[in-house]
Amino acid sequence: MFTRRAALTVALAALGTGALPTATATATAAAALPRSATRAVLPRPTGRYSVSTRSLPLTDFGRTDPFASRPGPRKLMVQLWYPTGSPAPAPHPRNPAVPYTDPGTAAALEADWSMRPGVLKGVGTHARAGGRPVPGIRSAVVMSHGRGASRILTGGLAEELASHGHLVAAVDHTYDAAAVRFPDGRLVLGALPAEPDDWDAQDRLEVAVRAADLRCVAAALCRRGRPLAGVHVQRVGLLGHSLGGAAAAEALRTDRRFVAGLDLDGGLFGTTVPETGLDRPFLLLTSSPDHETWARWRARHRSWGRHLHLTGGGHLSATDVPALAAAAGLRERWPEPLFGEYLGAMAPHRAAAVTRACATAFFDRFLLGLHRPLLDAPGPRHPELRLLWTRGT
Repeated sequence: MFTRRAALTVALAALGTGALPTATATATAAAALPRSATRAVLPRPTGRYSVSTRSLPLTDFGRTDPFASRPGPRKLMVQLWYPTGSPAPAPHPRNPAVPYTDPGTAAALEADWSMRPGVLKGVGTHARAGGRPVPGIRSAVVMSHGRGASRILTGGLAEELASHGHLVAAVDHTYDAAAVRFPDGRLVLGALPAEPDDWDAQDRLEVAVRAADLRCVAAALCRRGRPLAGVHVQRVGLLGHSLGGAAAAEALRTDRRFVAGLDLDGGLFGTTVPETGLDRPFLLLTSSPDHETWARWRARHRSWGRHLHLTGGGHLSATDVPALAAAAGLRERWPEPLFGEYLGAMAPHRAAAVTRACATAFFDRFLLGLHRPLLDAPGPRHPELRLLWTRGT
């Protein structure tokens, strides 16, 4: 059953596990974990560049935020990852990797997703603060998270793409994300309805707002004078997970600054893309073999397209969650039907490796013009991939 429009928090609440565990339950779950699993570390990037990151606010003065309690312009947080040098420096106390996220966002995610409290504080990353982008960056990837999630949950994938030479801009969709921390200290928690009366209308609203958020980021990346991170990019791609995949498709449909889009296991809810198709390259990488919105999109697509199935994957396989699962105690905290649907049967390192290989191949091809045969014929190095549908060469 494909229910990926809803946030994980809805599924947890429906199964009676959405409440924050008691201190006793937390201690029991933590004690049951192997000592080596008490701290999660994101897989190391495979590209030739070291990576830096920084976060900054972005305000769209041309829009009134439809979700805010008081009328005002739409305000977002954007995290940038970018290549800074080669080779990557060894860890050093004076130049440590940046924290995975801030304490307030960590606490909100841990509570909403029934993770062991404190686990996100200790996640090991590979990006560092500061550092100038390497000269010659000409491509950017704008990322959109799942409903009720956070930009940080695709941080490992962002590090990977940056290590291969791309600028990555991940947006937190305010009031949709579990929590968004702004530079003035405000922590804005998610405020969207868990079970709206009209899912179709809610999907259309949320996807429209998200697509406008992505266009706002693209405008900041492409503006003359002072672009984000000081990098004048020439080609911009889109990557979205779950509902972020639908937002990526809608932004690609409505804004020609985007040249290609990648949907990670997102049903195409809330957009007319299944009826209109797309006229630029689009890749689906999914844990389910098919869904009616994907079938309708394929029938109308008018450019290069691929649908790859991640055999043994779950809805969160393309995010950092598999790498965090052991330390977060998710197998003990999530009921088995939910754990299997969202985490799948793949080993975490394989989920990360295959997702990274597909995303890098896609954006290298359509943003940098490099030939990457993986998307045409997955080989023995990636036995988990099945090519379900193809259009164009």
